Amino acid sequence: MKSGVSRWLGAYVAVVLLFLHLPLLILMAFSFNASRFSVEWTGFTLGWFRGLANRPDILSGLRNSLVVGVTSTIVSTILGTMLALALSRYRFRGRRVMESLLYIPLVTPEIVVGISLLVLFSAMGVRLGIATIVIAHIAFSISFVTVVVQARLAGMDMHLEEAAMTLGAGPWRSFRRVTLPLIMPGVVAGALLAFTLSFDDYVITSFVAGSGSSTLPVVIYGMVRRNIDPTVNAVSTVVLVVTTFLIYLSDRFSRK
Repeated sequence: MKSGVSRWLGAYVAVVLLFLHLPLLILMAFSFNASRFSVEWTGFTLGWFRGLANRPDILSGLRNSLVVGVTSTIVSTILGTMLALALSRYRFRGRRVMESLLYIPLVTPEIVVGISLLVLFSAMGVRLGIATIVIAHIAFSISFVTVVVQARLAGMDMHLEEAAMTLGAGPWRSFRRVTLPLIMPGVVAGALLAFTLSFDDYVITSFVAGSGSSTLPVVIYGMVRRNIDPTVNAVSTVVLVVTTFLIYLSDRFSRK
């Protein structure tokens, strides 16, 4: 009886996963299609991937995405880890309110976040560009890093740090030698998640990006709007593979 139920559940999961990932699999398959039109298969080719090196708009978008992703990840990881430590270690007035506010960026629609940041930058007279994109990505990445690190801190034995301080280690040395190594898998997982979200973001970036500061997702969307270019399939496949790998690493570190 149980084996029959297990088979049905396995089949159900397989169907759901196929339904979710079938469009992505078709996209990846047609990125190797020799035809310029994604309607029929005419042969296998790697030409569309080789052609990416000759597209200055794609290379510029990739460079901007890497700069924004790395910068925002470093800053949001540091700030998010500090915030997680403060919320997990200390009891102060308004702590519950701050924890509740922490989840607002996680559930707020991206278009609302993008519009609010655009209004803020316009009111402050800030010129849109790479800097505003970095600030925007830091703003929505901090919450994700904080939640991941908090989950790691919740499973940490606090007596280890207390034992280190009892044996003569100061607060900073105890944190550096005991606490940080223990929470490092959560910190790395949060950083990978922040970079993935930053690298893939389009909606918020499209509101706060200035002239000449388009990231790779914005460039891809512009390519789709202009014409049907098989290079879009190739660059989308590359982004999909990189994103999947980063999410896999994040999951591995969070489980470590």
